[in-house]
Amino acid sequence: MTELQRYLAEEVAEDLADGIITRREAMRRLGLLGVSGALATGLLSAAASEASAAKKPARSERKNSGRIGRTGEWAPVATEAITFPGPNGTLSGAWAPAPGRARGTVLVIHENRGLTDHIRNVAGRFAADHWSALAIDLLSEEGGTASFPGEAEVQAALAAVPPARFDADMKAAVSELRRRVPRKPVNAIGFCFGGGMVWRLLAAGERRLAAAAPFYGPFPEGGDLSDARAAVLGVYGGLDTRVNATRDAAKAALEEARLKHLIFTFTEANHAFFNDTNPARFNAPAAEEAWARVLTWFARHRG
Repeated sequence: MTELQRYLAEEVAEDLADGIITRREAMRRLGLLGVSGALATGLLSAAASEASAAKKPARSERKNSGRIGRTGEWAPVATEAITFPGPNGTLSGAWAPAPGRARGTVLVIHENRGLTDHIRNVAGRFAADHWSALAIDLLSEEGGTASFPGEAEVQAALAAVPPARFDADMKAAVSELRRRVPRKPVNAIGFCFGGGMVWRLLAAGERRLAAAAPFYGPFPEGGDLSDARAAVLGVYGGLDTRVNATRDAAKAALEEARLKHLIFTFTEANHAFFNDTNPARFNAPAAEEAWARVLTWFARHRG
């Protein structure tokens, strides 16, 4: 099993542990990912044990302090579907242009559910705060997220893509942002799977990013950030023990590369706490503060 396949399989197991899907659905999704039998049972059991242990939050280096002021607006700018050139053909995404003069641009990278309305909404919220945003569909070459019947099939399709293709497609999206809004800083943000993709983009040597904000994304094994230039805000949930297991590696890589960075952990928040369409994990105070901190980080680090 590849590193990406294992992460996506663990996401399925965690969804079961949190009561988001049934065991039968979890086994079906794991089967689509090529995981079955004893390995599937082991993953589900491990996730259940971790979920039980996480009910009592542990202390961490940073704790969310609650509301620090409503810097961002929840009301989004409407997005429009666009296409743009990629290394292997046409790529697609949702484009949200900032009204008036944009402060810069943001590449938004989706969760393992693909390009959803929630991710489009995130792009629209950035535009409302004067950052033109592009939410890329990393399944563009498979016909796009909407071409799949459900989340399970989206996850299986993502697992089948060579990760190096994601790197190339994200770099093409950075080029598209620079074309649409010239001479302005380009930033990147991603959530869960997308947070891991932001780390991958930095490790792939993308030097055109001014700042990046990976949210609870797994740091790639052996990731080297020495060719990156971005100021990085790493956002984690204190209850997210699975992804937090890679947090020290991310911090070490940032320090080794001498990149400006801040690792911020919301002690009482769980994995995917920013997604307001998921009541099982959404943490409103943490999400609001995280949003404000991202906007401040992007404004402060403009290349």
